[in-house]
Amino acid sequence: MNISKLSNKTGVSVRSLRYYEAKGLLESERLENGYRNFHEPAVDRVKVIQLYLGLGLSTKEIVQIIDCPVLVPDQQPPCEKAMNAYKTKLVEVEKQIEILQTLRLHLQQLIFNFENPNFSEGTE
Repeated sequence: MNISKLSNKTGVSVRSLRYYEAKGLLESERLENGYRNFHEPAVDRVKVIQLYLGLGLSTKEIVQIIDCPVLVPDQQPPCEKAMNAYKTKLVEVEKQIEILQTLRLHLQQLIFNFENPNFSEGTE
């Protein structure tokens, strides 16, 4: 199938598909006319790429695990590389959440102080 048909089947832009191919996530063969030709399994592969991107993994991280089984209930567990990528991403997300919670607290305090300039704790 050509790249436009793959785009239509997956809902992913032609530009993104070309990017995935450039990053080594997706393969095609070139026809005599120079057009890309993707085989039917490319549809599922693009869906897996989208799943991983949705989990916050970078294309560099995805390249390392793209051929591992996807974590789906009632199927075999993912390979060790994939599990390590999931765990690493979880640690990163938890750190980001901690930073954002601290930032939220500081902003709340700043807003409170501006909106209540005469408020001081322990006043009678």
